[in-house]
Amino acid sequence: MIQSPFPRHLLGCFLGLALSAQAPSLIHAGRLLDVRTGQVLTDQGLLVKEGRIAASGPWSQVSAGAPKGTTVLDLSDQYVLPGLIEAHTHVLLQGNRFSQDYADQILKESVPYRTLRAAAAAKAALAWGFTTLRDLGSEGAGYADMDLKRAIAAGVVPGPRLFVAGKAFSATGTYPLQNYAWELDLPSGVRVVDGVEAIRVAVRDEVRHGADWVKVYVDRSITLGTDGRLRSLTNYRPEELKAFVDEAHRLGKRTSAHVKGWDGIDAALTAGFDTLEHADGFTDDLFDRAVKQGTFWCPTIYAGIWVAEGRGPLGRKATEILAAAFRKGLAKGVKIALGSDAGAFPWTENPAIELALMVERGMTPLQAIQAATVVAADLLGTKELGHLEPGAHADLIALSNDPLKDITALQRLRTVLKGGVVVRWEPTPTLAAELPSR
Repeated sequence: MIQSPFPRHLLGCFLGLALSAQAPSLIHAGRLLDVRTGQVLTDQGLLVKEGRIAASGPWSQVSAGAPKGTTVLDLSDQYVLPGLIEAHTHVLLQGNRFSQDYADQILKESVPYRTLRAAAAAKAALAWGFTTLRDLGSEGAGYADMDLKRAIAAGVVPGPRLFVAGKAFSATGTYPLQNYAWELDLPSGVRVVDGVEAIRVAVRDEVRHGADWVKVYVDRSITLGTDGRLRSLTNYRPEELKAFVDEAHRLGKRTSAHVKGWDGIDAALTAGFDTLEHADGFTDDLFDRAVKQGTFWCPTIYAGIWVAEGRGPLGRKATEILAAAFRKGLAKGVKIALGSDAGAFPWTENPAIELALMVERGMTPLQAIQAATVVAADLLGTKELGHLEPGAHADLIALSNDPLKDITALQRLRTVLKGGVVVRWEPTPTLAAELPSR
């Protein structure tokens, strides 16, 4: 294999040119994790053309079929698996352990400033191996999430593939900013809408602006009932929630429900939402309904821990309730996807922490990896992400240690590719200028 002739400090520029989305490239994977089966395949090759996997299989076979002059990236000493998918983030938030943290961002930071911080968050997420994010609401920043998505897609700034919700929805008087002097006309972290017909028009308008998802805050005001269940107040009548789902589905969009208590989860399942966010108050009966309906769940464990002693209404008790629910949901077979609610905690924290917490609460490392790959891709409704089979986007990560033995190894990546282009390498991998002539 030909060593790179470029000086180490210039190799980054060379990688970006040599492993471009247009030029064919060949990746030599020492160990390749099949995330569907858990099988670790040794000495594998991945041929990348136009940013997608064109062929995969034993190194000798794939390299023999590669065009002459194909650029080679040597990851033969690393574990390789698909790029991670984070299914619940807020790139336009930077942590809000206390209610005042949230208010300060809405009131004191301009949308351009928040967008610049969001671009930095997206860059960090990509370096951590999250090649795709589902971002569930701009939280008072208008459609800045859609602008960031466009900028990333155009190559203006680096970042993951984004699936965005634009302005999430809630009803009058149910979402911050609240409890300020009545004569102040304050901004809101959501789009406020009430009534079935107004909801239908508002959903159409969000889709017109470019929303990939329709996000609704379904409940609020969590309390612990005498029966041990988490109770909540729902923000909408049943017919209003159904209008969100029906109109979004009619337009080909999926729906996300912020829910915390039993009442909110019950209402969201009845309305037919595609994914449930948080859902601390899950019970056996609700799990059975979620399994039957094929509903996805993003438990957001780390965010719950982060805010517990700040703005969590039940303090640490809520984290214990969610941990117990997680174990039950896992046993019931609910489709659990990785969703940490990054943004509720600051973007200086690697969302891969969530994977370790999922394993602590009963998942196997393989199940946690699947939650961040094939299950999350299924949640998004795409067959082009979450795996490294032919036809998929060439999004992958590589690391030194076996993540099936130590899930925290996913917090210590060496290499990240998005669309076949190297966006992180640490330490620098060996790069061949081209395949030797045959």
